[in-house]
Amino acid sequence: MKTLDDLGDVRGRTVLVRSDLNVPLDGARITDDGRIRASAPTISTLAERGARVVVVAHLGRPKGAPDDKYTLAPVAARLSEVLGRPVAFATDTVGAQARAAVEGLGDGEVALLENLRFNAGETSKDDAERGGFADALVALLGENGAYVGDGFGAVHRKHASVYDVPQRVPHVAGGLVEAEVEVLKRLTTQTERPYAVVLGGSKVSDKLGVIDNLLGVMQSGDKLLVGGGMLFTFLKAQGHEVGKSLLEEDQLETVTGYLQRAQESGVELVLPVDIVAATAFAADADPQVVPAEAIPADRLGLDIGPESGALFAAKLADARTIFWNGPMGVFEMEPYAGGTRAVAQALADATGAGALTVVGGGDSAAAVRALGFDESSFGHISTGGGASLEYLEGKTLPGLQALEA
Repeated sequence: MKTLDDLGDVRGRTVLVRSDLNVPLDGARITDDGRIRASAPTISTLAERGARVVVVAHLGRPKGAPDDKYTLAPVAARLSEVLGRPVAFATDTVGAQARAAVEGLGDGEVALLENLRFNAGETSKDDAERGGFADALVALLGENGAYVGDGFGAVHRKHASVYDVPQRVPHVAGGLVEAEVEVLKRLTTQTERPYAVVLGGSKVSDKLGVIDNLLGVMQSGDKLLVGGGMLFTFLKAQGHEVGKSLLEEDQLETVTGYLQRAQESGVELVLPVDIVAATAFAADADPQVVPAEAIPADRLGLDIGPESGALFAAKLADARTIFWNGPMGVFEMEPYAGGTRAVAQALADATGAGALTVVGGGDSAAAVRALGFDESSFGHISTGGGASLEYLEGKTLPGLQALEA
């Protein structure tokens, strides 16, 4: 992929930057600005070089029409604070407001357009409809426009702003995408061993592809640690009682196959030895630590237990490369945050010991910030959970494919 330096002199050029600004909101309050801060360096670099920067992004999943709940207005305000420069905000995507905002830009100035997904063409599966929206975005740029793909969290989507626009104008990868791809290469083809992968989150089905592919590339001595809601399907596959815990019975046969493959390949598949289980999905539902192989029938597991946290930390201590995706429990509730905190601390310790540690975006990235960890404690915090997983599955990502063309 070409990078920012390949654009040459951008002074006076209008540059469309596809960023990932899909941040969590509580009303109009941004609860985690990590993606905004990660996107800022590319935008700043272009502005400092005199480009007229037009930032586009999505937020949430509106149904192809304006929806106040998903406006990027709060993001524009926070982006301006992070950049330390004004950010003009257009209240539409390719209409009169967007044209006025772009035409009003001077060299080194920045505008953010409204949520791309307010236009049905952004996510359309119809090539012509999607292409029409891409044409409208390109038309905003004038004759000497350029495109910078920097929204790593969206590169696994065949969307107009990710896939179709770069086919129409000179295009390069932004610094964020460049960094993400470099790290993912080190996880797949340039891996320093021992290699450990920690997977959590609610469902095994969300991780099937990545587990399958990882078991094909991991070697004897590598470790796969499983926590989160998905662990109960593994425990059930081993014949254990899981009570009312989250269980995907239709995946039991697949999981049994993974257990066998790991054993045959010498990959150590590590499951928790104790669980924090409660009578209901609530912080005050009498949480108790119980053995992982004997969860009471009237309880559901909501976190890995303290012995498991210590076990996972010990298993990660000698790793040279660690990838983590998915919390160990319902970290948003303090009684069930201990497992996620233990894994985060183990990664921080491994970073200090010289290992490459990668927090794989999504809930994992939100968790380390919510639990008070300094981002510098980790080698890399990805902005794209889904995109990272699909890359590790070995899939072709449309956004990267378009940037490489």
